[in-house]
Amino acid sequence: MLGAAFDLFSKPGFAYLSRWSHVVFGITWIGLLYYFNFVQVPAFAEMEAAARNNAIDKLASRALWWFRWAAVATVLSGLLILGFQEQLDDMDYFKSPRGMAIAAGILLALTMFVNVWGIIWRNQKIVIANARNVQAGGEADPDAAPAGRKALMASRMNTIYSLPMLVFMVGTTHFPITGIPDLTGGKRGIFWAVMLVVWILFELNALGVIGGFKPGGTNVIFDTHKNTLITGFVYAAFVIVLYALVLG
Repeated sequence: MLGAAFDLFSKPGFAYLSRWSHVVFGITWIGLLYYFNFVQVPAFAEMEAAARNNAIDKLASRALWWFRWAAVATVLSGLLILGFQEQLDDMDYFKSPRGMAIAAGILLALTMFVNVWGIIWRNQKIVIANARNVQAGGEADPDAAPAGRKALMASRMNTIYSLPMLVFMVGTTHFPITGIPDLTGGKRGIFWAVMLVVWILFELNALGVIGGFKPGGTNVIFDTHKNTLITGFVYAAFVIVLYALVLG
């Protein structure tokens, strides 16, 4: 009777399992992201060099392993959700308000994933190698500090992205807004034009293309975790207003 009532070995069952695992892996990924930005970075800034190098070697390296592979697992489980969702049997779903919300969330999540593996981890490897080399009595790597700054900016950009991303991911089925079933191409175009322009500007800034890598200027949003949090909440409020005005 239980098997008949709750059949995991079916398309709805696999959709449930993939969604459950997506939430578990996502909590791990985003939880570690917040740990790095709100706990580790401020703590490391107050440590002496020897203590910081030891913590980078023993603590940060382990946390980064869980962090980057949780990102992989989150993306893979998210793709499984898409594969098992019955709504996606018709690709016109992505033209609906709910479909556009999940697509916007996917855009931000995939950008975060690329930042993890393409920027954060690539630069953190330099920082970890330097810490281990210095502890072994070697000379400090002059590239370590710039690499750490690049990783920090990308990490804080991911923190900013995480808030509007979660707005879209959760809001796909829980927005307190009545969506219009059949949107015109013009409204969809306006939504995506605004979304993409803001997304591109943020990402170019995080990559140092717009404001370089020094503190201040457009990089003020990365300079403290408080600035990052404020920017993230403002970005989240902005996408809610955009969704309500254009799609709701």
